[in-house]
Amino acid sequence: MMKRREFIALLGSATAMWPRAAQAQQAAMPVIGFISALSPDRSSDRVRAFRQGLGENGYVEGKNVAIEYRWAESQSDRLPALVADLVRRQVTVIALSGIPTALAAKAATTTIPIVFSIGGDPVELGLVASLNQPGGNLTGVSNLNVELGPKRLELLHELVPTVAIIALLVNPTNPNAVTLSRDLEAAARTLGLQLHVLHASTERDFDTVFAALAQLRAGALMIGTDGFFVDRGEQLAALTLRHEVPTIFQYREFAAAGGLMSYGGSRTDPFRQVGVYTGRILKGDKPADLPVQQSSKIEMIINLKSAKALGLTVPLTLLGRADEVIE
Repeated sequence: MMKRREFIALLGSATAMWPRAAQAQQAAMPVIGFISALSPDRSSDRVRAFRQGLGENGYVEGKNVAIEYRWAESQSDRLPALVADLVRRQVTVIALSGIPTALAAKAATTTIPIVFSIGGDPVELGLVASLNQPGGNLTGVSNLNVELGPKRLELLHELVPTVAIIALLVNPTNPNAVTLSRDLEAAARTLGLQLHVLHASTERDFDTVFAALAQLRAGALMIGTDGFFVDRGEQLAALTLRHEVPTIFQYREFAAAGGLMSYGGSRTDPFRQVGVYTGRILKGDKPADLPVQQSSKIEMIINLKSAKALGLTVPLTLLGRADEVIE
C-alpha cells in the first residue's frame, strides 16, 4: 500500500511533467509555411480559402496544425530570404503563391513539400516535370491567367473597336513578362492592332507609364498578370479613371475598385485547392504523386459606371456575356 508521502511525491513529479507533455504535443503539431508575394490585407480572402481547403481534410489552424505566415509586400527581392527562413525552421509543408515565390522555394529546398498557386505553365517554368506526374517536391494549381492574355486583348478590342494603339503594362522582374509580351504582340498583329509594352516594377514607375500612354497615343491599356499589380489594383483603377484610359485587368477587385473591366480566374478558388493538397500531404501523400490542378473558373466583370464615365457604350453582346455588371 502506497504511503501518503509517496503519493504526494508521485503526484508532484507527474504534475511537473504535464508542461513537458504539453510542449511535446505542441512540438508534434505540423507547421505549414504560408508565403505570399502580396501583403496580408490583400490576401485575407486567399487565406480564408486556404483554410477552407485545409478544413476539407480535417485540419484546423491552432487545433491540429500551425501556420507560419510570411509576406513579401510585393517586394520580390525579399522572397529568397523569406523562403530560406521557413526552410531553416524546417516547416512540414510550404504553401505559396506567385511564380517568383515558387522559383525561390524550388531553389531553396528539394526535400520540403511545396504546394503552389501560379498564373502560368509550371512545366515551362521548370517547377515540375509534367502536370500529371510532377516528379519532385512541388505540386499545386495553375490558374491559367497568363494563357488568358490574348482573350483579354480581344475583349478590350471588342469594347473599344476604334482604338488602334493599345499598351500592355508588365512587371519586367516577373518571369512571365517575356512570355506575356510575346503572346500579346502576336495576338495584336492578328487583330490588326499596334501594341506597345510598358514596364513598371515600383509605384514610382506609374507616373512614367501614364505619361507614356499619352505620348504613344494609346487609346487603351491592358495590365499584365503580376502580384505587384494585384496588390495595387485599387490604385491602378483610380489612375486609369483619372487618365481616362479604358483598361482591362485579371481580377474582379480591379473592376470593383472602379476599373473598367476584368477577365480572369478566381482569386480564391486556387487557394482552396492549395489548402486541399496541403492537407493531403500532411496526411502522407507525396507531391510527386499529386497532379498539378488547373483552375478553370473564369469570370468577366464590367463596371458600367466607369464605362459611362469614360464615354463608352458597352455592346449588348459583351454585356450579355459578363458574369457580373457593376452599376
